[in-house]
Amino acid sequence: MQTIDELAREFLAKNTHDSSHVLLSTRQKAWYACVATAAVWLLAYRWDVFVILFSCLSASAYLAVAIFKLCCVLLGMKKPPGAVLAGESADRIPDEALPLYTILVPLYKEAAVLPHLTRNLLNLDYPTEKLDIKLLLEEDDPETVNAARALNLPECFELIVLPDAQPKTKPKACNHGLKAARGSYVVIFDAEDRPEPDQLRKVLASFKNAPSDVICMQCRLYYYNATRNWLTRCFAVEYATWFNFYLEGLQHMRVPMPLGGTSNHFKTEVLREIGGWDPFNVTEDCDLGIRLYKRRYRTFTVHSTTWEEATSQTGNWIRQRSRWVKGYFQTYFTHMRHPWQTFRDLGPRGFCGFLLVVGGHSLLLVLNLVFWILALIYGVRLGQDYLAGRDLWEVIAGDNHAVRNAWKMIYQGPEEHWFLAPLSVAFFVVSGALLFANLIFLGLGLAAVRTEQRRWLWPAALTMPAYWVLISIGAWKGFLQLFTRPFYWEKTRHGVDPDANTPEELHHA
Repeated sequence: MQTIDELAREFLAKNTHDSSHVLLSTRQKAWYACVATAAVWLLAYRWDVFVILFSCLSASAYLAVAIFKLCCVLLGMKKPPGAVLAGESADRIPDEALPLYTILVPLYKEAAVLPHLTRNLLNLDYPTEKLDIKLLLEEDDPETVNAARALNLPECFELIVLPDAQPKTKPKACNHGLKAARGSYVVIFDAEDRPEPDQLRKVLASFKNAPSDVICMQCRLYYYNATRNWLTRCFAVEYATWFNFYLEGLQHMRVPMPLGGTSNHFKTEVLREIGGWDPFNVTEDCDLGIRLYKRRYRTFTVHSTTWEEATSQTGNWIRQRSRWVKGYFQTYFTHMRHPWQTFRDLGPRGFCGFLLVVGGHSLLLVLNLVFWILALIYGVRLGQDYLAGRDLWEVIAGDNHAVRNAWKMIYQGPEEHWFLAPLSVAFFVVSGALLFANLIFLGLGLAAVRTEQRRWLWPAALTMPAYWVLISIGAWKGFLQLFTRPFYWEKTRHGVDPDANTPEELHHA
């Protein structure tokens, strides 16, 4: 077994209670064991009560997350906070007044995209003598290390080769870069990123006009290869909703904001103060957003876009999504290790936001597949009855003793069938929650692509329920892997479409 990285040990020393190095504490295991025992006991002795209770609780959680997201997006459609807009419209900062800016780029098996990466970073509208670009490489990836050394990069680039130690994650690499950072501000870019040239200047202007407790600026992410296939189109709809409206809604609500994996800009000194990123968390951006909020720091959004490469292959996409969801569960379990302390740190509003944004969002993705399976089973059985010539209303609400395939949806009293009546309640609740929530999400997706430049995404937005089922498959993979390989980093392969044009470029062509 490999040794633990030195900086990972330092993080554990600074964040004993907020690290994902252990999935569940002894106290958490005891609590979940008690809940599981009670559920098994209830299932054995009153299965009908268990079915009704489980369906009502799960549907309530499902709807709560959907309604919360609706509120966030509606708030995000309003005018963003004045500090950000003032910063973005500020006069251009003279070159001599610009601070040194550190850019961290974690790389692992990314030799193919290195030329594109260096070109995109050098296209930034920022003096190269004031850039401190750290390419974070891995010792066990000689191909990328050799490719980087062969490029003869300008002096603003520095290659940092990390020792081959556990955990082998992106946040561990970023912590090594943070330790060596020379800039007053630091930002993460991924290997395939194309940040807008004026992004660093826009962020600095926003920091200047924001309150002092704002120590992170999150830029928008979007995809330059969104037109490639159905998967990338749906991915683009999802990101347009998340980064254009949802995160801004969270900012309005002043609840914890899960950061994106790239293009989040920090004040270096404060980031070092809190220990950087959790090297054991595979969705370190979400976790960092919670830890910042615990320390009374805030995150603002900035209207600057970084173009990324959407994963266009289903297997690659599921690996990426499973890692994201696994990290969300890691973050939830970590910060619920001491729930009362987390409640005090986050406050009532922040704690409710944390439950809905992190725990509720993860639960929704897992429940979604279960709900769709139940709805599909009932839909097939209902269709069989209807095609057999039975009256639809009679099947839905008629006598439960009738010979038919589908159980009734409407429960009318205790004299109903002992087996079918509880199932009717469960199905009615689950299907109602599924229908209502999916209508909300459909509306949000269509609203996110309502602009003239994105109307070509409307067909994809109408098929989003199928995309969410795919997300649920990835969520189940990540949830199960949580108990077998919690710190394993599912590598997302990039460089499939390195030369693709952005949708805006195609629109103006």
